[in-house]
Amino acid sequence: MALVGNDAGWTQISREQVPCLGSNVACGLAYTDYHKAAMGLGARGLLLSRENEDQVVEVLHHAQQQCRDGHPVVVNILIGRTDFRDGSIAV
Repeated sequence: MALVGNDAGWTQISREQVPCLGSNVACGLAYTDYHKAAMGLGARGLLLSRENEDQVVEVLHHAQQQCRDGHPVVVNILIGRTDFRDGSIAV
């Protein structure tokens, strides 16, 4: 099972790129449907977002059960941008 924290960008790269280059070009992206991409490759794909945030426990339990049943699973979790890990890449 893979949990993807999807913030619609290359935020970790952008944190260092902006101070060094003054631009976040190529780092701002749209939310990607990783759960659909996984399904296209034969895995099970699940989505967690604001629309179903009240179902987090159920979705994750379902993902675990799918894994127990022998299926690879990707849970695409749409998140906001934060400064978590800011400064963790040394330049």
